[in-house]
Amino acid sequence: MLTKVLLILLGTFVILPSRIEGPHVKSEKGPSASGDDVYGPKPQAPDMELPPEEIKPTAIDTHDRLGKMPTATEILDGILNNYDYKLRPGIGERPTVVTVELSVNTLGPISILDMEYTIDITFYQIWYDERLRFNGSFESFVLNGNLVSLLWIPDTFFRNSKRTQEHSITMPNQMVRIHKDGKVLYTIRMTIDAGCSLHMLKFPMDSHSCPLSFSSFSYPENEIIYKWENFKLEINESNSWKLFQFEFIGVSNTTETITTLAGDYVVMTLFFNVSRRFGFVAFQNYVPSSVTTMISWISFWIKKDCAPARTSLGITSVLTMTTLGTFSRKNFPRVSYITALDFYIAICFIFCFCALMEFAVLNFLTYNRTAPRGSPKLRHPRAHAHDPTPSRVRVIEHPEAFVCDIEDSEEEEESEEEESEEEEGPSCPARQSVRPGSTPRPGGCCKWCEKYCCTVPTCEGSTWQQGRLFIHVYRLDNYSRVIFPVTFFFFNVLYWLVCLNL
Repeated sequence: MLTKVLLILLGTFVILPSRIEGPHVKSEKGPSASGDDVYGPKPQAPDMELPPEEIKPTAIDTHDRLGKMPTATEILDGILNNYDYKLRPGIGERPTVVTVELSVNTLGPISILDMEYTIDITFYQIWYDERLRFNGSFESFVLNGNLVSLLWIPDTFFRNSKRTQEHSITMPNQMVRIHKDGKVLYTIRMTIDAGCSLHMLKFPMDSHSCPLSFSSFSYPENEIIYKWENFKLEINESNSWKLFQFEFIGVSNTTETITTLAGDYVVMTLFFNVSRRFGFVAFQNYVPSSVTTMISWISFWIKKDCAPARTSLGITSVLTMTTLGTFSRKNFPRVSYITALDFYIAICFIFCFCALMEFAVLNFLTYNRTAPRGSPKLRHPRAHAHDPTPSRVRVIEHPEAFVCDIEDSEEEEESEEEESEEEEGPSCPARQSVRPGSTPRPGGCCKWCEKYCCTVPTCEGSTWQQGRLFIHVYRLDNYSRVIFPVTFFFFNVLYWLVCLNL
């Protein structure tokens, strides 16, 4: 009996560990293993190790960072503790030499009306300050804009600036780099609206040099000297410059010393040279002016009897030229001199006005001489005792009226013709060519017109016109069709030769 009890207990101890290990193994390899992957960390194999290159840099960087930061802080604190930013380097010993460079980010636009231009630059100033020398493994320190006020900075200002903006997004766009030998580099980005005197005499074939001058505000020449070292202006042409009507053609620089009540100052000046692009002004002013002038010549091909048509065309041309002249001055400075464009528009205006006056002169001379005659007169012979020649009577029958014209002798006929000439006679009647002995009489026109012009349709010239300039008024339109275009052509040739070669 005791033996059976011992066997049962032994079997129990053998079976019990197998039941405990069974579920544990199943939990590792069975479906329930996914739950452990989600809610708990996955166990790693004991032989799995990180590569040595992933561990080694982290330890070294951390060690270096913790080792160099106190050193950099100590160096910077040691520099700035005994530093007085109110005094310039070398005060009382020698002037401070400031080397200047700049990079142009954007140039333009150029305002003609306000005579100014906008420029966006990055300004570099380099000088040496012995008080900022340090020893150590660092080659330089870089300080952001918040620490710039702790150092002495040259008080450079732009002499011809109207407005200056220092960029501060997202931080102030300025930086100081301190080298171990005491060299200091100060960089700042700014946008400047600077004045530019534009000489518009040759407008629109003009070129300009827009200056950008800077100097020290308070330190004279014996304390601060500005200089260019290997002058080379960096211009970022990949950016879209806002020059619009102008084209950038180059840059130059000068250095001069000016004398003021506060002393002699070194002034550095950059000149941005630009020339105007001609295409915009040509299509806006020259082409409309020339076309309007040529349109006014159409009236020379219109009959002189069509007074409304010719008058309307002439007045419209004159008013159009007036509008073009006003429009060309709309966005233009109020200068007291005449520009090349103003001269061209003025000449076109004169051509249009002369075309209108040509019709007025033609209309006055022709219609003033061809006025309708009055009703027929019945003239009776005069009694002369010494004239035996009887008068001749000529009867002319018309469909609507019966006119009787009584003609006297030749002497009376000549006297009547002279009286008729005094009343209505043209300036150079055709009858005078038949009787060379007769003298012309003025018919109400000026003496100059009587001397050089003929105002009747059938005038072919006579003895009194020999050796004089003969102008046929009825052919005035024919003369104008040739004179106006030829004169305008030679004016354009002369105008463009002078303007393009100035």
